[in-house]
Amino acid sequence: MAGFRSLAYQVRDAGNDRALRRHSLRRCLERFAPYGHRATWWHLCDRHGIGPDDRGADPLRLVAALEELEDARAVWLEYERHFAERRRREKHDGLRRPEWAWGGEAAVVRCADPDVRPEGALGEVLRRLVKALESEPGTACPVCGDQELRWNAPVGPGHWVGPVCAGCGIVVPRPALADSA
Repeated sequence: MAGFRSLAYQVRDAGNDRALRRHSLRRCLERFAPYGHRATWWHLCDRHGIGPDDRGADPLRLVAALEELEDARAVWLEYERHFAERRRREKHDGLRRPEWAWGGEAAVVRCADPDVRPEGALGEVLRRLVKALESEPGTACPVCGDQELRWNAPVGPGHWVGPVCAGCGIVVPRPALADSA
C-alpha cells in the first residue's frame, strides 16, 4: 500500500499518464482529506479547475492541487507533533485525560455536507483551526467566525454528529467551543 509521499511522487511524475496522475491524487485523499474524501476532492477540483470526473485532467492543475493538499498536511502534521509533545509532558506530570485527540482520522475538519465547505486554501483553514485549538475555547466557528452553530442529527451509520457551522459547513470540534456553545 503506497503512502502519501509515494502517491504525491506519482502525481508529479511526467512519465505517468494523466489518468494515473489523477488517480494518485485521489489516493492521496485516502491518507489525508481534511474535509472528508468527497468534500476535499470537490474543494480541490473547484479551486484548481479540475473536472471531478475528468480522467485526463491537466497535469499542472493536478500538481497545484497536490501542493495545496501537501501544505495543509504539513500544517496538520506539525500540530500533531506539538500535541504529542505536550501530551508526553502532561502525562509525566500526572495529567491523564487529554481534552482532545483525533484518533488517527484522515478528516480533521469534517464537512457535514460535501457541497458546503470553507472558503480559502486548505492550509489556511487548518492554520485557523489549529490557532483556535491552541487557545481558549470560544463560541464561534474557529474557521470562519460565524456565530450560528446548529446541531446536526444522526441520519445513518458513518454520519458525523456535532455542532455544524452555518457559515462554512464544518462539524466544529467540541474542544474549540466553550461549554455554553
